[in-house]
Amino acid sequence: MNKITFIGAGSTVFAKNVLGDCMLTPSLQEFELALFDIDEQRLKDSESMLNNLKLTTGSGCKIKAYSDRKEALRGAKYVVNAIQVGGYDPCTITDFEIPKKYGLRQTIADTLGIGGIFRNLRTIPVMLDFARDIQEVCPDAWFLNYTNPMAVLTNAMNTYGGVKTVGLCHSVQACLPHLFKDLGIDTTGVQTKIAGINHMAWLLECTRDGVDLYPEIKRLAAEKQKEKHRDMVRYELMLRFGYYVTESSEHNAEYHPYFIKKNYPELIEEFNIPLDEYPRRCVKQIERWKTMREELVHNKGLEHTRSHEYASYMLHAMETDEPFKIGGNVMNTGLITNLPKEAVVEVPCLVDRSGITPTYVGDLPPQLAALNRTNINTQLLTLEAAITGKKEHIYHAALLDPHTAAELSIDDIVRMCDDLIEAHGNWLPKYV
Repeated sequence: MNKITFIGAGSTVFAKNVLGDCMLTPSLQEFELALFDIDEQRLKDSESMLNNLKLTTGSGCKIKAYSDRKEALRGAKYVVNAIQVGGYDPCTITDFEIPKKYGLRQTIADTLGIGGIFRNLRTIPVMLDFARDIQEVCPDAWFLNYTNPMAVLTNAMNTYGGVKTVGLCHSVQACLPHLFKDLGIDTTGVQTKIAGINHMAWLLECTRDGVDLYPEIKRLAAEKQKEKHRDMVRYELMLRFGYYVTESSEHNAEYHPYFIKKNYPELIEEFNIPLDEYPRRCVKQIERWKTMREELVHNKGLEHTRSHEYASYMLHAMETDEPFKIGGNVMNTGLITNLPKEAVVEVPCLVDRSGITPTYVGDLPPQLAALNRTNINTQLLTLEAAITGKKEHIYHAALLDPHTAAELSIDDIVRMCDDLIEAHGNWLPKYV
């Protein structure tokens, strides 16, 4: 049988979406769904959940859990990655609490910012271990990365892992439906063009029957800004810089130097910014799992409706040569001409039997490219730190992060990095 390997399969709900989708895809019925996770109990839970789905869907897919990662990967045609290194406790807590001691507040801290830097540093070595296994036992496999920080991890796998990797994120799919629902606009017949970097890609074009919808979008957004709502940061960025950004306001609040400022605490209320949002979500998810586990793992009548996740549609396109369009994270091989070639960009891509073919975008509007570059600087220096093992590049990455640099002195940023390195302990390799 052909094989789809899911690493991080203990993410049971996400495994249900991605692999449940595969089980409902006719062209994938002859595949083995190979599951691997370092948490044995969560791995068993996911195996049971998928076997429940196999019964209710009548899928021809074979479900098999592995205790050996290399064996799970052996012969795989596709690999889906959804790991989180260090989890909520201790690593996410550390990413939030130590910066807080320096007066640096965060919302999500999983992509950029000081939390994103350290999530990268503990995840990249693990990902490159995967790459070594893949090179040995399934060198032609496509690696579908769903793990954040998306841009840097996808870059590491392509540049240093030698693995065919595409990064997949929900934000491109959700961008237009979220915006139009919020503003009360019908999405029927709307054409869009989205490009940039992960979590900071831009709705560059939005038309219906050739008519530009942006004037109406901005008019409605300006009206909506007069009252408090959940997307105030993104609307403010659009009204100031001209374009709507793909990822949520809670994320973008910490990607820029304008919104979370200890000397202007009123901005938190003004822009309705949920500080410490990700830890709250983690606590709720941990609590929710206690009841959800019963619903998924022991439910013999479990059902599934195909989700909006890209993976199964991509695999179907590659198996059947029926083209499918995605927003993918890929190396910038001249795709966005005013962003660095070393960076990973998020652009429209065509998927078919030949693989994943990114599309040429050209220059972004100069103000958007400039905003992207502020984040790319930190991404590339974080990758440099991980590959060279030099502590100085961790400092460089943090010093160039827009939010961190706007809030703290050079000395405090360096001290904070040292505290984070010490607190993470064995979750990080040794830096010199």
